[in-house]
Amino acid sequence: MISDEQLNMYRVNGTKIRVVRDSEPENDVRGFIVAWDDDTVMVRRPNRRVVKLSREYKYQPANQGRDEAE
Repeated sequence: MISDEQLNMYRVNGTKIRVVRDSEPENDVRGFIVAWDDDTVMVRRPNRRVVKLSREYKYQPANQGRDEAE
């Protein structure tokens, strides 16, 4: 699970993130962290839609190579 400190760093710095949900790269979600609570993270996608995702997924900067989901 991603920490509050890491989420806050991504949000404050405006880091575009990639959320790896499974082994298929086309299922990744890219966007910016908007908000979070104990169980979920809200991500604003490039088309301006906001999606609510589990904190259990793997979050990483979008400009890094893709790491597989755990």
